[in-house]
Amino acid sequence: MHSERICVEFRNQICNMELAIDTSSNIVSVALSHKGEILASLTWQTLQNHTIELLPNLVCLLQQAKVELGSIEAIVVAKGPGSFNGLRVGISTAKGLAFTLSIPLLGVNTLESEAYPFAFTELPLRPIQKAGREEIATALYRQKDNEWQCLEAENLTTVKTLCRRIKQKTLFCGEIPAGIIREIQQNLGRRAIISQGNSPSRASSLAILGWQKLSKGEHDDPVTLQPLYLRPPHITKPRERTPFLSPRVEQRIQRNGNSQIRC
Repeated sequence: MHSERICVEFRNQICNMELAIDTSSNIVSVALSHKGEILASLTWQTLQNHTIELLPNLVCLLQQAKVELGSIEAIVVAKGPGSFNGLRVGISTAKGLAFTLSIPLLGVNTLESEAYPFAFTELPLRPIQKAGREEIATALYRQKDNEWQCLEAENLTTVKTLCRRIKQKTLFCGEIPAGIIREIQQNLGRRAIISQGNSPSRASSLAILGWQKLSKGEHDDPVTLQPLYLRPPHITKPRERTPFLSPRVEQRIQRNGNSQIRC
């Protein structure tokens, strides 16, 4: 596996756990929790190899934590926005496990999982995700009076357009490229607070948010849960193929033009 960074933390072994899976980007993470309390987590860097790396690393986490798959009572998965292939791998794996184990499945917004570790600041929280074509994916969250709120749903915009809308001190978080950070700081100055890269893994946030939904009786249908894409995936249109004609038919076409050729 092309793993650049692996972090594992373990606590006491407990039964009846939740498993969280995040494959939204090239920084992948999985976590085990009990009622939203993180027990073990694993994070690694991939080179677009989600398909071949997710299950081996998931098995590694379970083995090192000495946890049987049957101890898992719910699956939480990042549903996007994010990497087209990564989200497909994560959600397909989560669906398969939920179906096999007959346990609840919960999809959580990736941007929400980026913002949640900073809820304690009670600042407006702007998770940022590069979306290509000079666009970014963003949303707006805030915790106020102990209530976690989504103030703006996920959407595509540009840094310049977003900065024009921001009038108060705001915390920006997520895997923000250096160029976008500079542009935000140049446009907003002291109104922009940029999070440092020491926040918990997205899978850890997913586990907490997933448990909050589960404790309210919420869950998703494995059949209908789909990745959240803010832009349709780019699919190359197949080239038109010239139909094969036998030499005899080609000679007739050249001789008679396009007029009623019989094979």
